[in-house]
Amino acid sequence: MATMISWQMVERNKPLVRVEAPIPEPGPGEVVIKVAGCGVCHTDLGFFYDNVPMKSEMPITLGHEISGTIEATGPGTEEWSGCAAIIPAVMPCGECADCKEGRGNICMKQKMPGNDIQGGFASHILVPAKQLCKVPVDENMNPVSKTDITLEELSVVADAITTPYQAIIEAKLNETDIAVFNGVGGVGGYGALLAKSFGAAVVAIDVDQPKLDNLAPFMDATFNARELSFKDLRKAVYGVAKETGRSRTHLKIFETSGTSAGQKTAFGLMTFGSHLSVVGFTLDTLELRLSNLMAFNATARGNWGCIPEYYRPVVDLILDGKMPLKQFVKTFPLDSINDVFENAHQRKYNQRPIMVP
Repeated sequence: MATMISWQMVERNKPLVRVEAPIPEPGPGEVVIKVAGCGVCHTDLGFFYDNVPMKSEMPITLGHEISGTIEATGPGTEEWSGCAAIIPAVMPCGECADCKEGRGNICMKQKMPGNDIQGGFASHILVPAKQLCKVPVDENMNPVSKTDITLEELSVVADAITTPYQAIIEAKLNETDIAVFNGVGGVGGYGALLAKSFGAAVVAIDVDQPKLDNLAPFMDATFNARELSFKDLRKAVYGVAKETGRSRTHLKIFETSGTSAGQKTAFGLMTFGSHLSVVGFTLDTLELRLSNLMAFNATARGNWGCIPEYYRPVVDLILDGKMPLKQFVKTFPLDSINDVFENAHQRKYNQRPIMVP
């Protein structure tokens, strides 16, 4: 019987364990995907290091940024045989009232790899086929692209890129706006790059100078929040409006740091008519004057994952060369995952780590 390899979390803060098991047989509506790559997300580290609640009991294979090729199909999914695909990090059922209203990311029956079901830090994964995003490939299974992007590198589309894309769409970002991304280590960095493709003026804020330096060639401005008082930071951000010929009332702020300090900063940057998207996650709480939303006639909303319908437009942006990606990712062999987790936790990477079986 063919076997698969996975690296499972059997106890938080303890090394992931290599496990060999039979490759599962796909049932009706399911496929088995041979994993090409699986990105290491802040959420994975939260599950592992920070006791973030999970839907499944341990042992569990983490990982929800997954690309690969369909190796086996169940009844009703034969059309997927041999295809390349990206697995959405949030897979809605597609049948409930919320899904039919286009709100699949709040579907109560949604499945998230590495949380609701076994994840992608493995050689193979069993998933429903319904919400997969097909990737156009040539006879060598390389993405058909204007760039040299690989299928494993496209794995980060599954969360790190589609999540801020949905937030951008819901904020109705356009070329008249100033987009401020507060925290650009992963999701925020990709979000800032996406925002440029929408024609907005884009500001990147972080406390890590190397991350800002990586993004600087693509941004209208970068600011190190560690080196500026909040008053000076706000003045600098508002100054970008004048420098780029835009109005301060077209400020769209994306909180992508996933820290309480970052959330406080993002909320404090709001002004008349502005919009705040909370994309990053933290278990910490903070005290805010919520009445600012009323006084500024501003809006704030959260963003969980991304509906599958947005995946293909994001893939097309990358394949068409309209959003740089390759220099912002780095691949590692899957069997080095424990070292990669620790280095990512210590914020030693300026690129998104991708584990390759």
